[in-house]
Amino acid sequence: QVRLVESGGGLVQSGESLRLSCTASTSIFSFKKVGWYRQAPGKERELVASMTAGGSLDYANSVKDRFIMSRDTKNTVYLQMNSLKPADTAVYYCGAALGSIALWGQGTQVTVDS
Repeated sequence: QVRLVESGGGLVQSGESLRLSCTASTSIFSFKKVGWYRQAPGKERELVASMTAGGSLDYANSVKDRFIMSRDTKNTVYLQMNSLKPADTAVYYCGAALGSIALWGQGTQVTVDS
């Protein structure tokens, strides 16, 4: 069974940085696209950043110029989050599609204190 596992969340102050990791139990290149999503309390899950297998990147307007998505050559994608704001507080999920199956990690909490 293919799994995604996120790590790297935590509590930081406004303006600080965090780096999230998402490690897959298979090659990250098995997925046509991998995305970072977040869900704040009382809000819907939203796409933050995504990367195709070919390396094309896309970011939500709210995080452009602050967040950077990258990957290694094996099975991990990262989300470098800079200049964090209280509005970035949410549970962050890694998501990908393997064929017709949607995969999600368990999520990692990011809390930004003002």
